[in-house]
Amino acid sequence: DLEYDLKKIRNGQQVKPVYFTKLPKDIKSLGDTSQKKNLFIQIVLPLILAENTKILEDRKKLFKILNKNFNTIGERIWLKRRFKEYKVEDSDLAELKTRMDIIPASIAIAQAAKESGWGTSRFALEGNALFGQWTWSKSAGIEPIDKDEDKSHKILAFQILRASVKAYKNNLNTHKGYKEFREARAKLRQEEKKINGLELTKHLDRYAATGREYTKIIEKIIVQNDLTDFDNAKLLSTKSKKGVSL
Repeated sequence: DLEYDLKKIRNGQQVKPVYFTKLPKDIKSLGDTSQKKNLFIQIVLPLILAENTKILEDRKKLFKILNKNFNTIGERIWLKRRFKEYKVEDSDLAELKTRMDIIPASIAIAQAAKESGWGTSRFALEGNALFGQWTWSKSAGIEPIDKDEDKSHKILAFQILRASVKAYKNNLNTHKGYKEFREARAKLRQEEKKINGLELTKHLDRYAATGREYTKIIEKIIVQNDLTDFDNAKLLSTKSKKGVSL
């Protein structure tokens, strides 16, 4: 009904802001693997682009503020909130610029696919957990069935899918384990090169215990499914900017 076709998106059509709050429970029943993958991409792509759009808007505002000789109280408050959001200490503007940037859609889709089994995992279906993020809170999260006895973590659960995407974005943009990822991304910016997912995957070896083997899997998912096509994707602008929630 929405005429949302991935082939058209790959050819440059803008992505309609259709936001699923949860994954369809019957996604497991889709026998056709390509159909399952396409549906999963259709669901997560607008959520990823929505977060990236917000980051780019904030980044634009940041540079506008920094280029002014005088900042208003409102601008200074906004800046203070961004330092807190990106966990930047000592008002380090250079570090804020490095952290406040997008996650390539190809990487986000590939990691969501790997961590959620293309949307079929128990954590994804029960807790909207697309990226397998851990928590040690006793009250929050979903208990893994097959975890080692010496492990006390749970998988962080979310009310809606977009909250999972936002937490993932915050994780890559603030955690010390992904400093190299952020620095490599900043270098691409400085050289005025496109932020390409395949250029950055090798810097995510600390996302999983398997290290470089994990990043090879992510690279394989990106290549086999032509996910770099979505690194150029843009979200269709709407007046309300709310989109359609399903």
